[in-house]
Amino acid sequence: MSGRSASDRLPRLLALVPYLLSRPGVPLAEAAADFGVGQQQLRRDLELLWLCGLPGYGPGDLIDLSFGGDTVTVTHDAGMRRPLRLTSSEAAALLVALRALADTPGIADAEAVRRAQDKIEKAAGQVPDGVVVGLSAGKQEAKAGVHEAVQHATEQHRALRMRYYTPARDESSDRTVDPMRLVVLEGRSYLEAWCRSAGDVRLFRLDRVDDIQVLDEPGTPPPHAQPMDLSAGLFPPAPEQPTAVLVLDADARWVAEYYRMDEVTELDRGRARVRMRYADRGWMVRLVLGLGGRARVEDPPELADEVRDRARAALDRARRVAEA
Repeated sequence: MSGRSASDRLPRLLALVPYLLSRPGVPLAEAAADFGVGQQQLRRDLELLWLCGLPGYGPGDLIDLSFGGDTVTVTHDAGMRRPLRLTSSEAAALLVALRALADTPGIADAEAVRRAQDKIEKAAGQVPDGVVVGLSAGKQEAKAGVHEAVQHATEQHRALRMRYYTPARDESSDRTVDPMRLVVLEGRSYLEAWCRSAGDVRLFRLDRVDDIQVLDEPGTPPPHAQPMDLSAGLFPPAPEQPTAVLVLDADARWVAEYYRMDEVTELDRGRARVRMRYADRGWMVRLVLGLGGRARVEDPPELADEVRDRARAALDRARRVAEA
């Protein structure tokens, strides 16, 4: 089981027992829908629960379930009666995210978001306005006025001209776009828009916009422009993408949490071997170089060679500058 699937499954397993205790005889289809998984996955979870319980792991120690047709009932809970509760830091992070979501047009029912915020505040207490929640390492804020310009153009259906930095090519370019919607993914704000130069729908991260101007002309995407399917995340893995195998030192383990991984293997001294997909080799080379020797490329060999050549070229350049 991959690290990502394990991290998704564990909270569900912990929540299943109190959920089933409060709904004896619940239909499997209803339980699966409530947890957002298929019935086959739910059955696998229930089969795993049979192996969970208290030390001793004999009769009377393990969780016991009773199936009747397409329903399930917990007959022994092994002490797991209490539902999961948010810690204060988790509640604070959730409330800050809900506040940002409520102020973002076009992505959710603002009233439903505010009702959820009120419920969490009543359960966990108010979060002070000055609280800052770190969403990820190295996160950059959008420049002043960018979010306001994007929001205004989206609401008023106006075109935007902006200068946008693309890290995969390490260059900036001027774009004219027709806004479609604002989205928040993995703690960052994006503009989804029809890019006139690319002739396609694109996502633009707001903290990579260097300059922006609302134009006095309609921002109307063509009829065939459709919103992207983001249900699987921002960068869903694609079979045709190349994969890299990296060995990460303990100080670089954040990479395994920050980026989507196909596989994570624990090593000694806090290190990890990861397998990840990438769309652009230049981006992957810069990622490894940016880790400053805390990551080593095991595969593919051509990626390791390019990282090595780029590192040597940078050292030679630094040496020449120092000697000048």
